Amino acid sequence: MSPYAAGRRRVHRSLAVGVPLAVLAAFAAAGPAVGTPSGGARVTGSATLGDVPLGTFSNGLLPGTVADDRGVDLGGIGSDIYPAGRKGEFWTVTDRGPNGQIKVDGVKRRTFPVPGFDPAIVKIRVSGASVKVLDAIPVTTAPGKPVTGLPNQEARDEAPYSYDARTPVPYDPNGLDTEGIVRAEDGSFWLVDEYGPSLVHVSTRGKVLTRYVPKGLKLTGAGYPVVEALPSVLLHRKINRGFEGLAQLPGGDLVLAVQSPLSLPDTDAGEESLTARLLRFSPKKRAVTAEYAYRFDPVGTVDPGEDDTSELKISSVVAVGRDRLLVEERTDRAARLQVVQLGRSADILGDKWDDSTTSPSLEQLADPAASGVPVLRKRLVVDLGGVKGVPGKIEGVARVDRDTLALINDNDFGMTDGAEAFDAQGRLVDSGIETTVTYVRLPHGI
Repeated sequence: MSPYAAGRRRVHRSLAVGVPLAVLAAFAAAGPAVGTPSGGARVTGSATLGDVPLGTFSNGLLPGTVADDRGVDLGGIGSDIYPAGRKGEFWTVTDRGPNGQIKVDGVKRRTFPVPGFDPAIVKIRVSGASVKVLDAIPVTTAPGKPVTGLPNQEARDEAPYSYDARTPVPYDPNGLDTEGIVRAEDGSFWLVDEYGPSLVHVSTRGKVLTRYVPKGLKLTGAGYPVVEALPSVLLHRKINRGFEGLAQLPGGDLVLAVQSPLSLPDTDAGEESLTARLLRFSPKKRAVTAEYAYRFDPVGTVDPGEDDTSELKISSVVAVGRDRLLVEERTDRAARLQVVQLGRSADILGDKWDDSTTSPSLEQLADPAASGVPVLRKRLVVDLGGVKGVPGKIEGVARVDRDTLALINDNDFGMTDGAEAFDAQGRLVDSGIETTVTYVRLPHGI
């Protein structure tokens, strides 16, 4: 019996048999919310994931991975949501695990309070007002060991520290900050990762088959195949802002969204830019076949009252036709969904904009269209910030039917930043934010 099959049997016992009262029955209920719509859109239902100890969850998948969960519960599965076939069932994926930031001597350090946590693909069912875990698949290396969610490369990624930011934690070349998820016809999964950034092909049992990274990344020491197949310009991704959105078009091609504008030529340019990039990847060719420039709306339009352009992100992309895509522009407080058409005339792959020496860079252009860049045209579908009952930090969007969307938020495992995130005993002071699946009905469809 393979270690992956054994892992799946263990999670079934842990979630469905071993702790039925403490875990499954703990999935809390939240009453449905119906509020004032934005353009007629309204929330038609809401379901909440209850408290499941993270150690129980993780060790049920891969025994011994989490020695101390520091009081953290399962969360973070709101990185993305993808229909699983049956009504109310979805595939979700965790991100890299509980993490935060604490200032030490005036410098922010990235903390990993549960460094043994392994990202997982989680199948859920929305049942009434509760979210129930049906299955979970750990993401592993070729030999079946956890990939972990730890940063890969010193100097390129943030240095990892313990929960109190005092003790360094080792880097891990296997580590993945998983975000978007789709499922292929053969049952395998595609994920995107923020570190590389990378596109990750995962087997039905969670084994990483291939990790596609930018040319020139030079990632060594991973326990799975690493292929440099993505444009080298992606090496300029902002730290912690690599790929976040992932869509699967009807023909099987994938669309990958860089969460934020690239830091090209420098950090300041990326922080001020309104231009992000989408890439089209062919699993058959194992190559990027197109690239598109996507222009954010001004930050104050997306999130009235916000004036920091760097708060804009693309968190979710969803296929809504052969070459049509639903794109989520958001801050942590608000989100707007736009539809774009991925036409051949908009392809900039291999143009001078992929050359990091081009000046000004694509990211520096105040009006890319005026400089001849074929920016994707977009149409607003719904402003979620005006729909009462939609939580903040929506990172996953799924199309349920023509008129209905399922949204899922990232609750960050109940983590907050700062030294006060943990008490004197090193136990989490939970933020109280829960993972919630919210259904939104659009009066005019997409």
